[in-house]
Amino acid sequence: MDVEILSRIQFAFTIAFHYIYPPLSIGIGLLLVIFEGLYLKTGDKLYENLTRFWIKIFALTFGIGVATGIVMEFEFGTNWATYSRYVGDVFGSALAAEGLFAFALESGFLGILLFGWNRVSPKVHFISTLGVFFGSMFSAVWIVIANSWMQTPAGFHVVGEGMHARAEIIDFWAMVFNPSSVDRILHVWIGAFLAGAFLVLSVHAYYLLKDRHVEMSKKAFKIALYVAAFFSLSQLFTGHRSADIVAHHQPAKLAAMEGHFDSLAVADMYIMGWVDKEEKKVTGLSVPKGLTFLLHQDFETPVLGLEAFPEDERPQAINAVFQFYHLMVVIGMALIGLTLLALFLLWKKKLFQTKWLLWIFVFSVILPQLANQFGWYAAEMGRQPWVVYGLLKTSDALSKTVTANQVWFSLIMFAIIYTVLFLLFIYLLNKKIKHGPEAYDVLELERPFHRSNT
Repeated sequence: MDVEILSRIQFAFTIAFHYIYPPLSIGIGLLLVIFEGLYLKTGDKLYENLTRFWIKIFALTFGIGVATGIVMEFEFGTNWATYSRYVGDVFGSALAAEGLFAFALESGFLGILLFGWNRVSPKVHFISTLGVFFGSMFSAVWIVIANSWMQTPAGFHVVGEGMHARAEIIDFWAMVFNPSSVDRILHVWIGAFLAGAFLVLSVHAYYLLKDRHVEMSKKAFKIALYVAAFFSLSQLFTGHRSADIVAHHQPAKLAAMEGHFDSLAVADMYIMGWVDKEEKKVTGLSVPKGLTFLLHQDFETPVLGLEAFPEDERPQAINAVFQFYHLMVVIGMALIGLTLLALFLLWKKKLFQTKWLLWIFVFSVILPQLANQFGWYAAEMGRQPWVVYGLLKTSDALSKTVTANQVWFSLIMFAIIYTVLFLLFIYLLNKKIKHGPEAYDVLELERPFHRSNT
Protein backbone atom coordinates (compact mmCIF):
# COMPACT_ATOMS: atom_id res chain seq x y z
CA MET A 1 0.00 0.00 0.00
CA ASP A 2 1.12 3.54 -0.70
CA VAL A 3 1.81 6.22 1.90
CA GLU A 4 -1.54 7.94 1.48
CA ILE A 5 -3.61 4.82 2.15
CA LEU A 6 -1.39 3.75 5.04
CA SER A 7 -1.51 7.21 6.62
CA ARG A 8 -5.28 7.31 6.30
CA ILE A 9 -5.57 3.85 7.88
CA GLN A 10 -3.24 4.89 10.70
CA PHE A 11 -5.16 8.06 11.47
CA ALA A 12 -8.52 6.28 11.19
CA PHE A 13 -7.32 3.59 13.59
CA THR A 14 -5.96 5.98 16.20
CA ILE A 15 -8.93 8.35 16.15
CA ALA A 16 -11.47 5.52 16.15
CA PHE A 17 -9.80 3.99 19.20
CA HIS A 18 -9.59 7.37 20.93
CA TYR A 19 -13.25 8.08 20.20
CA ILE A 20 -14.36 5.18 22.36
CA TYR A 21 -13.64 7.26 25.47
CA PRO A 22 -14.61 10.96 25.07
CA PRO A 23 -18.29 10.15 24.34
CA LEU A 24 -18.37 7.99 27.47
CA SER A 25 -16.84 10.81 29.52
CA ILE A 26 -19.41 13.31 28.27
CA GLY A 27 -22.34 10.92 28.70
CA ILE A 28 -21.30 9.74 32.16
CA GLY A 29 -20.71 13.38 33.08
CA LEU A 30 -24.35 14.18 32.33
CA LEU A 31 -25.54 11.29 34.52
CA LEU A 32 -23.19 12.37 37.31
CA VAL A 33 -24.76 15.83 37.26
CA ILE A 34 -28.24 14.30 37.50
CA PHE A 35 -27.32 11.81 40.25
CA GLU A 36 -25.54 14.37 42.39
CA GLY A 37 -28.22 16.99 41.76
CA LEU A 38 -30.83 14.55 43.03
CA TYR A 39 -28.66 13.84 46.07
CA LEU A 40 -28.51 17.54 46.86
CA LYS A 41 -32.25 17.90 46.39
CA THR A 42 -33.41 14.82 48.30
CA GLY A 43 -30.56 13.92 50.65
CA ASP A 44 -30.98 10.28 49.58
CA LYS A 45 -27.65 8.53 50.20
CA LEU A 46 -28.35 6.11 47.35
CA TYR A 47 -27.77 8.98 44.92
CA GLU A 48 -24.51 9.86 46.65
CA ASN A 49 -23.36 6.25 46.36
CA LEU A 50 -24.34 6.23 42.69
CA THR A 51 -22.36 9.41 42.11
CA ARG A 52 -19.29 8.03 43.89
CA PHE A 53 -19.44 4.78 41.90
CA TRP A 54 -19.80 6.45 38.51
CA ILE A 55 -17.05 8.97 39.28
CA LYS A 56 -14.68 5.99 39.36
CA ILE A 57 -15.85 4.89 35.91
CA PHE A 58 -15.59 8.47 34.65
CA ALA A 59 -12.01 8.78 35.90
CA LEU A 60 -11.04 5.60 34.05
CA THR A 61 -12.51 6.72 30.72
CA PHE A 62 -11.14 10.25 31.10
CA GLY A 63 -7.60 9.05 31.77
CA ILE A 64 -7.40 6.71 28.79
CA GLY A 65 -9.13 9.27 26.57
CA VAL A 66 -6.49 11.90 27.32
CA ALA A 67 -3.64 9.45 26.76
CA THR A 68 -4.92 8.21 23.40
CA GLY A 69 -5.77 11.70 22.11
CA ILE A 70 -2.22 13.00 22.27
CA VAL A 71 -1.04 10.72 19.46
CA MET A 72 -3.24 12.35 16.82
CA GLU A 73 -1.64 15.76 17.25
CA PHE A 74 1.76 14.27 16.47
CA GLU A 75 0.36 12.53 13.39
CA PHE A 76 -0.64 15.91 11.95
CA GLY A 77 3.03 16.84 11.86
CA THR A 78 4.57 13.51 10.95
CA ASN A 79 2.16 12.23 8.29
CA TRP A 80 0.20 15.30 7.22
CA ALA A 81 2.70 18.18 7.16
CA THR A 82 1.19 19.91 4.11
CA TYR A 83 -2.25 19.70 5.68
CA SER A 84 -0.91 21.07 8.97
CA ARG A 85 0.66 24.02 7.16
CA TYR A 86 -2.55 24.68 5.24
CA VAL A 87 -4.96 24.56 8.22
CA GLY A 88 -2.55 25.57 10.99
CA ASP A 89 -4.14 28.98 11.51
CA VAL A 90 -7.62 27.45 11.76
CA PHE A 91 -6.74 24.37 13.80
CA GLY A 92 -4.36 26.33 15.98
CA SER A 93 -7.14 28.72 16.97
CA ALA A 94 -9.61 25.91 17.67
CA LEU A 95 -7.14 23.80 19.64
CA ALA A 96 -5.97 26.82 21.62
CA ALA A 97 -9.60 27.60 22.46
CA GLU A 98 -10.08 24.00 23.58
CA GLY A 99 -7.09 24.25 25.90
CA LEU A 100 -8.10 27.65 27.32
CA PHE A 101 -11.86 27.26 27.63
CA ALA A 102 -12.45 23.53 27.85
CA PHE A 103 -9.56 21.42 29.05
CA ALA A 104 -8.55 23.97 31.70
CA LEU A 105 -12.12 24.02 33.02
CA GLU A 106 -12.42 20.23 32.96
CA SER A 107 -9.03 19.44 34.50
CA GLY A 108 -9.29 22.33 36.97
CA PHE A 109 -12.36 20.85 38.62
CA LEU A 110 -11.35 17.23 38.15
CA GLY A 111 -9.29 17.08 41.34
CA ILE A 112 -12.24 18.30 43.43
CA LEU A 113 -14.54 15.83 41.69
CA LEU A 114 -12.25 12.88 42.43
CA PHE A 115 -10.84 13.77 45.84
CA GLY A 116 -13.15 16.44 47.22
CA TRP A 117 -15.56 14.23 49.14
CA ASN A 118 -15.39 15.23 52.84
CA ARG A 119 -13.03 18.09 51.93
CA VAL A 120 -15.57 20.48 50.43
CA SER A 121 -19.28 20.99 50.98
CA PRO A 122 -21.87 19.09 48.90
CA LYS A 123 -22.71 22.20 46.88
CA VAL A 124 -19.08 22.95 46.07
CA HIS A 125 -18.57 19.35 45.01
CA PHE A 126 -21.64 19.59 42.78
CA ILE A 127 -20.20 22.74 41.20
CA SER A 128 -17.02 20.78 40.44
CA THR A 129 -19.13 18.05 38.81
CA LEU A 130 -20.79 20.69 36.64
CA GLY A 131 -17.39 22.17 35.78
CA VAL A 132 -16.00 18.84 34.63
CA PHE A 133 -19.15 18.07 32.62
CA PHE A 134 -19.24 21.45 30.87
CA GLY A 135 -15.50 21.25 30.26
CA SER A 136 -15.90 17.92 28.48
CA MET A 137 -18.72 19.35 26.38
CA PHE A 138 -16.70 22.45 25.45
CA SER A 139 -13.78 20.25 24.49
CA ALA A 140 -16.02 18.45 22.01
CA VAL A 141 -17.25 21.82 20.71
CA TRP A 142 -13.82 23.01 19.55
CA ILE A 143 -12.80 19.69 18.05
CA VAL A 144 -16.05 19.46 16.10
CA ILE A 145 -15.73 23.10 14.99
CA ALA A 146 -12.28 22.35 13.57
CA ASN A 147 -13.58 19.26 11.78
CA SER A 148 -16.71 21.06 10.58
CA TRP A 149 -14.54 23.77 9.05
CA MET A 150 -12.87 21.04 6.99
CA GLN A 151 -16.33 19.98 5.79
CA THR A 152 -17.79 23.45 5.20
CA PRO A 153 -14.97 26.05 5.26
CA ALA A 154 -15.90 29.66 6.13
CA GLY A 155 -14.37 32.85 7.53
CA PHE A 156 -10.96 32.55 5.84
CA HIS A 157 -8.89 33.43 2.82
CA VAL A 158 -5.97 31.58 1.24
CA VAL A 159 -2.53 33.19 1.22
CA GLY A 160 0.47 31.88 -0.73
CA GLU A 161 0.50 29.48 -3.64
CA GLY A 162 1.15 25.83 -4.33
CA MET A 163 2.88 23.94 -1.53
CA HIS A 164 3.10 27.12 0.54
CA ALA A 165 -0.61 28.00 0.40
CA ARG A 166 -2.41 28.19 3.72
CA ALA A 167 -5.83 29.17 5.00
CA GLU A 168 -5.81 32.26 7.18
CA ILE A 169 -8.73 33.27 9.40
CA ILE A 170 -10.27 36.65 8.58
CA ASP A 171 -13.47 36.20 10.61
CA PHE A 172 -13.08 34.06 13.73
CA TRP A 173 -16.81 33.79 14.44
CA ALA A 174 -17.62 32.90 10.84
CA MET A 175 -15.07 30.09 11.20
CA VAL A 176 -16.65 28.98 14.50
CA PHE A 177 -20.22 29.14 13.18
CA ASN A 178 -19.45 27.63 9.79
CA PRO A 179 -22.50 26.17 8.02
CA SER A 180 -22.27 22.71 9.59
CA SER A 181 -20.75 23.32 13.03
CA VAL A 182 -23.82 23.86 15.24
CA ASP A 183 -25.80 20.89 13.92
CA ARG A 184 -22.77 18.62 14.03
CA ILE A 185 -21.97 19.66 17.60
CA LEU A 186 -25.52 18.80 18.67
CA HIS A 187 -25.32 15.49 16.83
CA VAL A 188 -22.01 14.60 18.52
CA TRP A 189 -23.23 15.67 21.98
CA ILE A 190 -26.34 13.53 21.69
CA GLY A 191 -24.30 10.55 20.51
CA ALA A 192 -22.12 11.00 23.61
CA PHE A 193 -25.13 11.26 25.94
CA LEU A 194 -26.45 8.01 24.49
CA ALA A 195 -23.08 6.26 24.92
CA GLY A 196 -23.00 7.22 28.60
CA ALA A 197 -26.67 6.47 29.24
CA PHE A 198 -26.46 3.00 27.70
CA LEU A 199 -23.36 2.17 29.75
CA VAL A 200 -25.32 3.06 32.89
CA LEU A 201 -28.31 1.03 31.64
CA SER A 202 -26.04 -1.93 30.90
CA VAL A 203 -24.34 -1.98 34.29
CA HIS A 204 -27.51 -1.57 36.34
CA ALA A 205 -29.44 -4.07 34.22
CA TYR A 206 -26.66 -6.52 35.08
CA TYR A 207 -27.02 -5.75 38.80
CA LEU A 208 -30.79 -6.22 38.62
CA LEU A 209 -30.40 -9.58 36.90
CA LYS A 210 -27.88 -10.64 39.56
CA ASP A 211 -30.11 -9.29 42.35
CA ARG A 212 -27.40 -6.88 43.55
CA HIS A 213 -27.82 -3.22 44.55
CA VAL A 214 -31.46 -3.56 43.56
CA GLU A 215 -32.96 -0.32 44.89
CA MET A 216 -30.03 1.76 43.71
CA SER A 217 -30.06 0.11 40.29
CA LYS A 218 -33.79 0.68 39.82
CA LYS A 219 -33.28 4.39 40.43
CA ALA A 220 -30.26 4.59 38.15
CA PHE A 221 -31.91 2.53 35.42
CA LYS A 222 -35.01 4.72 35.35
CA ILE A 223 -32.99 7.93 35.13
CA ALA A 224 -30.69 6.59 32.42
CA LEU A 225 -33.70 5.25 30.51
CA TYR A 226 -35.38 8.67 30.46
CA VAL A 227 -32.12 10.23 29.25
CA ALA A 228 -31.65 7.56 26.58
CA ALA A 229 -35.23 7.78 25.31
CA PHE A 230 -35.18 11.58 25.08
CA PHE A 231 -31.87 11.80 23.28
CA SER A 232 -32.46 8.85 20.96
CA LEU A 233 -35.59 10.65 19.71
CA SER A 234 -33.71 13.97 19.56
CA GLN A 235 -31.07 12.38 17.37
CA LEU A 236 -33.70 12.00 14.65
CA PHE A 237 -33.98 15.78 14.34
CA THR A 238 -30.27 16.57 14.49
CA GLY A 239 -29.58 13.78 12.02
CA HIS A 240 -32.14 15.16 9.58
CA ARG A 241 -30.70 18.67 9.95
CA SER A 242 -27.19 17.36 9.33
CA ALA A 243 -28.36 15.54 6.20
CA ASP A 244 -29.93 18.75 4.88
CA ILE A 245 -26.65 20.59 5.38
CA VAL A 246 -24.70 17.81 3.66
CA ALA A 247 -27.14 17.96 0.74
CA HIS A 248 -26.59 21.70 0.38
CA HIS A 249 -22.84 21.93 0.98
CA GLN A 250 -21.52 18.44 0.16
CA PRO A 251 -23.92 16.93 -2.36
CA ALA A 252 -21.41 14.33 -3.57
CA LYS A 253 -21.19 12.95 -0.03
CA LEU A 254 -24.97 12.67 0.26
CA ALA A 255 -25.13 10.95 -3.11
CA ALA A 256 -22.60 8.38 -1.88
CA MET A 257 -24.50 7.89 1.38
CA GLU A 258 -27.64 7.01 -0.57
CA GLY A 259 -26.00 5.37 -3.60
CA HIS A 260 -27.58 7.94 -5.93
CA PHE A 261 -25.77 7.93 -9.29
CA ASP A 262 -28.01 9.80 -11.78
CA SER A 263 -26.62 13.30 -12.27
CA LEU A 264 -29.99 15.00 -11.72
CA ALA A 265 -33.02 12.85 -10.93
CA VAL A 266 -35.51 12.06 -8.19
CA ALA A 267 -33.88 9.82 -5.60
CA ASP A 268 -35.07 6.83 -3.61
CA MET A 269 -34.26 6.45 0.07
CA TYR A 270 -32.70 3.08 0.83
CA ILE A 271 -33.41 1.26 4.06
CA MET A 272 -30.74 -1.32 3.24
CA GLY A 273 -28.88 -2.35 0.13
CA TRP A 274 -25.63 -3.01 -1.69
CA VAL A 275 -23.97 -0.57 -4.06
CA ASP A 276 -22.52 -1.86 -7.33
CA LYS A 277 -20.12 0.91 -8.31
CA GLU A 278 -19.36 -0.56 -11.71
CA GLU A 279 -23.00 -1.03 -12.69
CA LYS A 280 -23.95 2.25 -10.98
CA LYS A 281 -26.94 0.82 -9.19
CA VAL A 282 -28.10 -0.21 -5.72
CA THR A 283 -29.80 -3.50 -4.95
CA GLY A 284 -31.93 -3.37 -1.83
CA LEU A 285 -35.05 -2.21 -0.04
CA SER A 286 -35.98 1.40 -0.69
CA VAL A 287 -38.74 3.97 -0.35
CA PRO A 288 -39.41 5.27 -3.89
CA LYS A 289 -38.59 9.00 -4.13
CA GLY A 290 -38.07 9.00 -0.36
CA LEU A 291 -34.81 10.99 -0.42
CA THR A 292 -36.36 13.61 -2.68
CA PHE A 293 -39.24 14.02 -0.25
CA LEU A 294 -37.00 14.29 2.82
CA LEU A 295 -34.83 16.95 1.19
CA HIS A 296 -37.47 18.99 -0.66
CA GLN A 297 -40.83 17.95 0.87
CA ASP A 298 -42.12 16.95 -2.55
CA PHE A 299 -41.73 13.97 -4.87
CA GLU A 300 -40.60 15.75 -8.03
CA THR A 301 -37.54 17.92 -7.28
CA PRO A 302 -34.40 16.19 -8.62
CA VAL A 303 -31.37 15.47 -6.46
CA LEU A 304 -27.75 15.75 -7.59
CA GLY A 305 -26.15 12.35 -8.09
CA LEU A 306 -22.55 11.16 -8.27
CA GLU A 307 -22.39 11.47 -12.05
CA ALA A 308 -22.87 15.23 -11.70
CA PHE A 309 -19.32 15.47 -10.30
CA PRO A 310 -15.96 14.75 -11.94
CA GLU A 311 -14.60 11.29 -11.23
CA ASP A 312 -11.70 12.68 -9.20
CA GLU A 313 -13.95 14.88 -7.02
CA ARG A 314 -16.32 12.32 -5.60
CA PRO A 315 -15.94 9.52 -3.01
CA GLN A 316 -14.45 6.31 -4.34
CA ALA A 317 -15.44 3.91 -1.54
CA ILE A 318 -19.13 4.45 -2.28
CA ASN A 319 -20.41 1.16 -0.89
CA ALA A 320 -18.47 1.63 2.35
CA VAL A 321 -19.93 5.13 2.83
CA PHE A 322 -23.40 3.78 2.03
CA GLN A 323 -23.09 0.90 4.51
CA PHE A 324 -21.64 2.93 7.38
CA TYR A 325 -24.33 5.59 6.99
CA HIS A 326 -27.18 3.09 6.90
CA LEU A 327 -25.81 1.07 9.82
CA MET A 328 -25.73 4.28 11.86
CA VAL A 329 -29.36 4.99 10.97
CA VAL A 330 -30.48 1.41 11.71
CA ILE A 331 -28.82 1.48 15.13
CA GLY A 332 -30.40 4.86 15.87
CA MET A 333 -33.85 3.48 15.10
CA ALA A 334 -33.12 0.38 17.19
CA LEU A 335 -32.21 2.58 20.18
CA ILE A 336 -35.50 4.44 19.81
CA GLY A 337 -37.48 1.20 19.67
CA LEU A 338 -35.61 -0.32 22.61
CA THR A 339 -36.04 2.68 24.90
CA LEU A 340 -39.71 3.21 24.00
CA LEU A 341 -40.45 -0.46 24.69
CA ALA A 342 -38.72 -0.18 28.06
CA LEU A 343 -40.67 2.98 28.92
CA PHE A 344 -43.92 1.22 28.03
CA LEU A 345 -43.05 -1.71 30.31
CA LEU A 346 -41.99 0.71 33.04
CA TRP A 347 -45.39 2.41 32.77
CA LYS A 348 -47.03 -1.03 33.01
CA LYS A 349 -44.78 -1.78 36.03
CA LYS A 350 -43.36 -4.85 34.31
CA LEU A 351 -39.92 -3.62 33.24
CA PHE A 352 -37.84 -5.08 36.06
CA GLN A 353 -39.58 -8.43 35.77
CA THR A 354 -38.84 -8.68 32.03
CA LYS A 355 -35.52 -10.52 32.24
CA TRP A 356 -34.99 -10.94 28.49
CA LEU A 357 -35.20 -7.19 27.95
CA LEU A 358 -32.76 -6.51 30.78
CA TRP A 359 -30.31 -8.91 29.12
CA ILE A 360 -30.69 -6.95 25.89
CA PHE A 361 -29.82 -3.78 27.80
CA VAL A 362 -26.73 -5.47 29.25
CA PHE A 363 -25.34 -5.98 25.75
CA SER A 364 -26.83 -2.85 24.18
CA VAL A 365 -23.91 -0.80 25.52
CA ILE A 366 -22.08 -1.49 22.26
CA LEU A 367 -24.81 0.02 20.04
CA PRO A 368 -24.23 3.77 20.62
CA GLN A 369 -20.49 3.20 20.31
CA LEU A 370 -20.97 1.50 16.95
CA ALA A 371 -23.34 4.24 15.77
CA ASN A 372 -20.81 6.93 16.73
CA GLN A 373 -18.01 5.13 14.91
CA PHE A 374 -20.09 4.40 11.80
CA GLY A 375 -21.29 8.01 11.64
CA TRP A 376 -17.77 9.38 11.71
CA TYR A 377 -16.56 6.89 9.11
CA ALA A 378 -19.44 7.84 6.80
CA ALA A 379 -18.71 11.55 7.30
CA GLU A 380 -14.95 11.30 6.77
CA MET A 381 -14.93 8.76 3.94
CA GLY A 382 -17.76 10.66 2.27
CA ARG A 383 -15.65 13.84 2.28
CA GLN A 384 -12.96 12.19 0.15
CA PRO A 385 -11.04 12.96 -1.98
CA TRP A 386 -10.96 16.26 -0.08
CA VAL A 387 -9.31 16.78 3.28
CA VAL A 388 -10.58 20.38 3.25
CA TYR A 389 -13.70 20.25 1.13
CA GLY A 390 -13.23 21.85 -2.26
CA LEU A 391 -9.83 23.32 -1.33
CA LEU A 392 -7.20 20.71 -0.48
CA LYS A 393 -7.18 17.09 -1.60
CA THR A 394 -6.04 14.32 0.70
CA SER A 395 -3.35 13.22 -1.74
CA ASP A 396 -1.84 16.72 -1.60
CA ALA A 397 -1.96 16.94 2.21
CA LEU A 398 0.68 14.30 2.94
CA SER A 399 4.15 14.85 4.32
CA LYS A 400 6.60 14.62 1.44
CA THR A 401 9.38 12.78 3.27
CA VAL A 402 7.55 10.06 5.21
CA THR A 403 7.86 6.56 3.76
CA ALA A 404 5.48 3.60 3.66
CA ASN A 405 7.80 1.52 5.86
CA GLN A 406 7.81 4.25 8.53
CA VAL A 407 4.02 4.38 8.55
CA TRP A 408 3.82 0.58 8.69
CA PHE A 409 6.13 0.49 11.71
CA SER A 410 4.21 3.14 13.63
CA LEU A 411 0.85 1.57 12.70
CA ILE A 412 1.93 -1.82 14.05
CA MET A 413 3.34 -0.18 17.18
CA PHE A 414 0.11 1.75 17.80
CA ALA A 415 -1.96 -1.39 17.21
CA ILE A 416 -0.01 -3.26 19.88
CA ILE A 417 -0.08 -0.41 22.42
CA TYR A 418 -3.75 0.37 21.86
CA THR A 419 -4.70 -3.29 22.14
CA VAL A 420 -2.96 -3.45 25.51
CA LEU A 421 -4.67 -0.22 26.61
CA PHE A 422 -8.07 -1.51 25.53
CA LEU A 423 -7.59 -4.81 27.36
CA LEU A 424 -6.48 -2.88 30.43
CA PHE A 425 -9.56 -0.64 30.16
CA ILE A 426 -11.90 -3.64 29.88
CA TYR A 427 -10.16 -5.38 32.80
CA LEU A 428 -10.38 -2.34 35.08
CA LEU A 429 -13.94 -1.52 34.01
CA ASN A 430 -15.05 -5.10 34.64
CA LYS A 431 -13.27 -5.10 38.01
CA LYS A 432 -15.04 -1.91 39.11
CA ILE A 433 -18.42 -3.16 37.90
CA LYS A 434 -18.01 -6.55 39.60
CA HIS A 435 -17.02 -4.78 42.81
CA GLY A 436 -20.01 -2.48 42.52
CA PRO A 437 -21.04 0.62 44.47
CA GLU A 438 -19.92 0.73 48.08
CA ALA A 439 -21.92 1.69 51.13
CA TYR A 440 -20.57 4.82 52.75
CA ASP A 441 -22.32 4.57 56.10
CA VAL A 442 -19.25 5.84 57.98
CA LEU A 443 -19.35 9.05 56.01
CA GLU A 444 -22.76 9.87 57.41
CA LEU A 445 -21.04 10.25 60.79
CA GLU A 446 -18.13 12.19 59.31
CA ARG A 447 -20.15 14.57 57.17
CA PRO A 448 -23.91 14.75 57.67
CA PHE A 449 -25.88 16.00 54.69
CA HIS A 450 -27.05 19.62 54.91
CA ARG A 451 -28.90 21.14 51.97
CA SER A 452 -27.97 24.59 53.18
CA ASN A 453 -24.29 23.66 53.50
CA THR A 454 -22.10 25.90 51.28
